[in-house]
Amino acid sequence: MKVVIFAGGFGSRLGRLTETTPKPMIKLLKMPIICHIMKYYSYYGYNDFLILSGYKSKVIEKYFRKNKKIFTSVKKKKWKINVVYTGLNTMTGGRLKRVENILKNEENFFLTYGDGLSNVNLNRQLNFHKTKKKIATVLGVHPPARFGSIKIRNNLAIKFEEKPLNNTDSGWINGGFFILSNKVFKYLTNDQTVWERKPLEKLSKERQLAVFKHEKFWMPMDTVRDKKDLEKLIKLNKAPWIKW
Repeated sequence: MKVVIFAGGFGSRLGRLTETTPKPMIKLLKMPIICHIMKYYSYYGYNDFLILSGYKSKVIEKYFRKNKKIFTSVKKKKWKINVVYTGLNTMTGGRLKRVENILKNEENFFLTYGDGLSNVNLNRQLNFHKTKKKIATVLGVHPPARFGSIKIRNNLAIKFEEKPLNNTDSGWINGGFFILSNKVFKYLTNDQTVWERKPLEKLSKERQLAVFKHEKFWMPMDTVRDKKDLEKLIKLNKAPWIKW
């Protein structure tokens, strides 16, 4: 079963870090975040990767061409890595549309972003997707808390806590870990299709979008602060996504 990874965006919110390096190749300590993601899928036995590149595509291609032999699963099975250039300014849905010919015979495939981490049980999510028999399944997560909290009693702070590394706000959002059937391509039009807008909105309206709720760890690397928080988890040996 293939794992498709969006890796073509500009990552502008990371500032200077992405001037010469595409966002998925930004390192968390010694390893690019995209490799953390791939290792997580590999832990569950999914080793066939299709990387949809765009901005600084050559950097991604060079990295995997140079390091391809070192990547194996925990069971020593070699990864299959295919980096496909999908255009510089192509939107997310457009990038997926461009690889329709590669995926058209896949009954189901995983889709995720090259900048988000979670400890979701991928096999349980896949079983959920198959049971629901919908075109798409999205991981529903709580947004990470962005601010510290103050517990107040009688107008006095009884507890002050800076933003926890693994705390969440209420509500549900798109966690970016999808499972899709090949029927999804009829919802994609051209390079300007934004996956997160019309396709997902239409799938939802047609009751073809299942939500696999995940109450545990999820965190994107959107900012420099996010990067530092994720690296802190690694240093403390508290990174929930590291299973290898």
